[in-house]
Amino acid sequence: MSRHFLLPSIGDLTAFEAAARHGSFTRAAVELNLTQSAISRAVRMLEDRIDVVLFERVRQRVVLTAAGVAYLKEVQRILTELRQATHKVMAFTEATTTLNIAVLPTFATRWLVPRLPTFVESHPDVTLNFSGRLEPFDFETEMFDAAIHYGAPTWASAHCHHLMNEVTVVVTSPEYRAARRLRQPEDLERATLLHQTTRATAWADWCDVAGVDLPGVNRGPRYEQFAMIAQAAAAGLGAAILPKVLIEDELTSGRLVTLFEDQPLSLKAYYWVVPENRGASEGLRAFTNWIIVQAHS
Repeated sequence: MSRHFLLPSIGDLTAFEAAARHGSFTRAAVELNLTQSAISRAVRMLEDRIDVVLFERVRQRVVLTAAGVAYLKEVQRILTELRQATHKVMAFTEATTTLNIAVLPTFATRWLVPRLPTFVESHPDVTLNFSGRLEPFDFETEMFDAAIHYGAPTWASAHCHHLMNEVTVVVTSPEYRAARRLRQPEDLERATLLHQTTRATAWADWCDVAGVDLPGVNRGPRYEQFAMIAQAAAAGLGAAILPKVLIEDELTSGRLVTLFEDQPLSLKAYYWVVPENRGASEGLRAFTNWIIVQAHS
């Protein structure tokens, strides 16, 4: 069988993805501005082409089979990558250097993006595309030119350039600090401790360094992202441990205040990571120099 025969059309894949997401051919048709029969026909052609049943009809809904569930994950990934590739090529010109950079979302939002105007002004020929990545990845399979990484300076087949260490601070809103009379570490037993999901042991680690024994140190609400927990602390919901570099605006405006001096320094740090087996363009070298200077200053 020709390999081209096994390659489904984008239209059929789009119809399948929409129908699977909605659990309905009718709602998929509304989203794609097609008729219900067109969606049904596209899914049937896809099933016939790959000789796999993707949906079961259950009363008024369509439900994915086990094969359909597995196929959906791959189809969604492929469609997402195709959209991103299309956007990138639409922005391409011969006179422009395009850099695709993987970033830590909160770090990019709070620290990197506010500083970007100085780079853009001095390098108008460089287009920067950012995508969020929280964990190291393989530069051979994901076509990024560089990445921002938090952790140890280890990344397979890549050079890690130190940007900055991380100082964490205990913060609350000024009103919460006054209401709970938080003057020394032991007073935190009167506070609600806000936890960050990806740093589940942050409070326990802080207590070990500070020499404080807080009852119920692991109790309290949890937030998935730094932006959420910073907002919660500023709203007076409790005390949080946050990287100082990510809450510069809140500290400057007074929405958050630090409670204690001499906060422990994290053993991890932020790094600028560049793959070692890919030739660095002039634009990448310029951005590398710029971000290191920004971080060190």
